[in-house]
Amino acid sequence: MKLLQNHRFLVLGVLVFMAGCQSTYYSAMEKVGIHKRDIMVDRIEDTQNAQENAQEQFKSALEKFRSVVHFDGGDLEDVYNQLNDEYENSVTAAEKVRGRIDGVKSVSDALFNEWEEELGQYSNSKLRRSSEQQLKTTRQNYKQMLASLEKSEQQMQPILDAFHDQVLYLKHNLNARAIAALKGEFGNIKADIERLVRDMQASIDQSKKFIATLKN
Repeated sequence: MKLLQNHRFLVLGVLVFMAGCQSTYYSAMEKVGIHKRDIMVDRIEDTQNAQENAQEQFKSALEKFRSVVHFDGGDLEDVYNQLNDEYENSVTAAEKVRGRIDGVKSVSDALFNEWEEELGQYSNSKLRRSSEQQLKTTRQNYKQMLASLEKSEQQMQPILDAFHDQVLYLKHNLNARAIAALKGEFGNIKADIERLVRDMQASIDQSKKFIATLKN
């Protein structure tokens, strides 16, 4: 029981430390004229880049999968190694997208909290109401963008799971029967990846629109 309590305190301490590091980082950036809004835009653009790379990687993995199911002779172990490389690259691409989204959420939470706290500093009620309305609108637009980001991000894991199953099966069954089994799953994986690419593009477009609203 005591060990569990110590573990909880350790986790809490790490979280507090990380939050403190973020706060220190934002403060340091503001001192050189880079504000949370600027950091938010940069991180959203980084997320767009990560999504575009992920799109290309998943399409590359699909093409490799297509070549495997149309296998007509050669070294099956080499085929497995190539397919496994595509799977691992897809995992890495997905992790980068998740990390970028986490970065967006972190700075956005800090920005909106700061904005809300500073509303109380206005002496001019008209300006305060205007800023409050702008905050509300920006938050609504942000939530729509984040929902789009998270929707496409959540689609990646089921595809990776299915992909991993196929790679693992091929690893232990380097024969024609394994290729036949992969053929049976190709249509589903193809449809899922094509849907992911479309939804990811919609997410990229949504985030670009959000950035445009911040710059107006």
